[in-house]
Amino acid sequence: MSIPYNLLGTDRLETELKVADEFWDFIGGKGAYSDLLDVFEKIGIELRPEIDAYFARYNKL
Repeated sequence: MSIPYNLLGTDRLETELKVADEFWDFIGGKGAYSDLLDVFEKIGIELRPEIDAYFARYNKL
């Protein structure tokens, strides 16, 4: 989420508040949000054993 800070107090949030796909597509171009989700999914699948092993240490508490 991105919310700009305006010291002068001009309220134009309807044109300045960007969340999720609107934010990432604004930053990276059309389709950036979808690409980002795809990357996180692929990395999550690849690193799943390592992630599970890391959090398994805390399940013993």
